[in-house]
Amino acid sequence: MRLMRTSEITRRPVVTMAGEDIAQIKDVIYAAGGGTVGGFTLAGRGLFAGPLKESLAWSAVSALGADAVMIRDESVLQPTKAVLDASRASGGSGANVLGSQVLSDAGVDLGVVRDVIVSVTTGSAGQSSGQCDVVGYEIEASEALGTQGEKVLIPLPDTIAASGEHLMVPASAKEFVGRDLAGFGAAVEAFRAQLGGPR
Repeated sequence: MRLMRTSEITRRPVVTMAGEDIAQIKDVIYAAGGGTVGGFTLAGRGLFAGPLKESLAWSAVSALGADAVMIRDESVLQPTKAVLDASRASGGSGANVLGSQVLSDAGVDLGVVRDVIVSVTTGSAGQSSGQCDVVGYEIEASEALGTQGEKVLIPLPDTIAASGEHLMVPASAKEFVGRDLAGFGAAVEAFRAQLGGPR
């Protein structure tokens, strides 16, 4: 399991197993109620390249590395509408959560989302059966966290409640706030264990 910010994934090149550099990641598409990554919209490579009509479903990703996203070949790309429709069918919105307000289930404003933290695991033999799960948000903290204006990491339960521009987390999430990715995986596991859900 590796934790990363989704802002680190955007603009990452998409490369085939044959070494062809075919696109770059434009945006992340969220699926399963916002709890997993369903795929990515793509842009062409180069300074003046615009968005592509094809997108990349997470199931077609062979590897998500530090420097590139690997796919078998260009045939795995799908029309963007198909990837977005698959996300919506699984309970996702495809919507961007950046700038959304995070509230505790007690109605306390915790801050505003500045980035999304995902956990990437690979399937057997590095195949695409791995997961890319949303495990937390990097938020600009409110006064309620005692670190107003600072960026902190807040863990999420395995299911996310969203309503319009607000995202809800259990009030106990405040006890597991972190400052860097190094120990955040353990904080997510402890938080989810306390809730009694899967880790």
